[in-house]
Amino acid sequence: MAKFIRKYKHGLAIILYALLYIILFAWLENRPVHMYHVIHTVFDDMIPFCEYFIVPYMLWFPYMIMAVFYFIFINKNKHEYWQLALNLMMGMTVFLIVSFLYPNIQHLRPSEFPRDNVFTDAVRWLYSTDTPTNILPSIHVFNSLAIHMSLTNCEALRERRAIRYSSLTLTILIILSTMFLKQHSVMDVCLGATMALFGYLIFYPQKAAERERHMAYDRVSDNKRKRYKYH
Repeated sequence: MAKFIRKYKHGLAIILYALLYIILFAWLENRPVHMYHVIHTVFDDMIPFCEYFIVPYMLWFPYMIMAVFYFIFINKNKHEYWQLALNLMMGMTVFLIVSFLYPNIQHLRPSEFPRDNVFTDAVRWLYSTDTPTNILPSIHVFNSLAIHMSLTNCEALRERRAIRYSSLTLTILIILSTMFLKQHSVMDVCLGATMALFGYLIFYPQKAAERERHMAYDRVSDNKRKRYKYH
């Protein structure tokens, strides 16, 4: 057991932080608040409720757990683990601070469901266990993008296209699910994505610089091809 703990002690950071996060989030959810700021955009009214998105929404939990498990116990590159762990901790800490300083709520959930099936039953359960408060920015969105970034920038998974494409597909579906289940406003999603981009620039600076160089090279190449075409 002592040998196991020494070998994987780096994983304690994210585990201990997760416990602290759960405690602080529970306190934020239950503390007395005199006024909530309502989060709403005109785009929210254009998005219909669709209960089938409960499937990718709930897949967020195993997606998170499996990815963290992989970087702790399977992937041997500890630098990549710390990139993911620090990115997740940064985003969730920002979320806690925003929730404390700017208590927020949304009123997007339908008063009654358009259909009655096993998926709406699951949504009813979700609504009963998760309040519509403290939603800005969306942790579902931020964490999904942070996990996807860690997988696509993992050297050991560079040739595993199936994993990368599956991760991308699931991430997109999770992001959409937050809006189609009326769990989050478009504003929450945009700010969660913006925070994920910020995390990418901080924790994956070399990858961001590489991508910028490739984009610059492609722009130069396109301009050269256009000039050649017209001459």
